[in-house]
Amino acid sequence: MSQKRASADRTTYDQAYVRSLFDRIAPQYDFLNHLLSSGLDVLWRKRAIRTLRDYHPKRILDVATGTADLAIEAASLRPEKIVGVDISTEMIRRAEGKIARRGLQGLIELEPGSAEELRFSDGSFDAVMVGFGIRNFANLEKGLAQLHRVLRSAGVLMILEFSRPHRTPLKQAYGFYFHRILPLVGGLISRSREAYDYLPRTVAQFPDGEELLALLASIGYVRPRQQPLSGGIATIYTGLKP
Repeated sequence: MSQKRASADRTTYDQAYVRSLFDRIAPQYDFLNHLLSSGLDVLWRKRAIRTLRDYHPKRILDVATGTADLAIEAASLRPEKIVGVDISTEMIRRAEGKIARRGLQGLIELEPGSAEELRFSDGSFDAVMVGFGIRNFANLEKGLAQLHRVLRSAGVLMILEFSRPHRTPLKQAYGFYFHRILPLVGGLISRSREAYDYLPRTVAQFPDGEELLALLASIGYVRPRQQPLSGGIATIYTGLKP
């Protein structure tokens, strides 16, 4: 396992290592997402996309698109183009099949890429979104700055990510499930216990809540906001580019 300590509080992992994990679990990824969240992940994505409706984005970038569930949901906004990027070629391959089955090939384009090295010109998109992938950024500040760069003025960033509940007894129940049950079930089904040990580690160390809002503001996003979901198990974050 290739990893490096980025700060006193967060361990980050080399892109090659993260890519290998997601390539490995791609065949079971969608099934496990729905199973391990009891279907809440579907509702969370719908809620996240609803936060973009008032912005009427025409061009949308979906970073860490995975199997493109968020990009597919964003088609309901009737944009002109959605571009999804991901470091995992196996995830992209799975996503392409889902997009084709829904007849969305003309709307959604997929390509390999990472948040820290986006190839797009400044101000290329009206909205940029990241669903359950921002905690995988090797360099969080650099990735968020890149997302800011490719947004047009008055464009919106939307992040949907796991977070940590703080109220008893949900905090304790969530901790037990996330650190004991989820890795066991995910590991058995995917045959990659390593990938489902990685998930709770990255969530536990990710700067969520007010800490992430402060980071967004320091990079240049204005009006950063958060919407906790399901008692704080997940959170929607938004910020605007001035």
